[in-house]
Amino acid sequence: MDRQELDAREQAILALERRGFAGAGAKERAIREELDLAPVRYYQLLNALLDDERALAHDPVTVNRLRRVREARRSER
Repeated sequence: MDRQELDAREQAILALERRGFAGAGAKERAIREELDLAPVRYYQLLNALLDDERALAHDPVTVNRLRRVREARRSER
């Protein structure tokens, strides 16, 4: 599938990542309530988005920040 644009769910995932969350569980609650996804599935989709050039074009600041976080976690292992 050669799409140029992110679909609505992909855009919503990146939008949720741009927000700050106060308190434990607030982000997971938003994932369930706003996106109707289980947190595990959300993080699977997010991880795939970080490797998608369309996501980088859509929101380079968020994608690059999350790529740095992911790389830092990988190097800690």
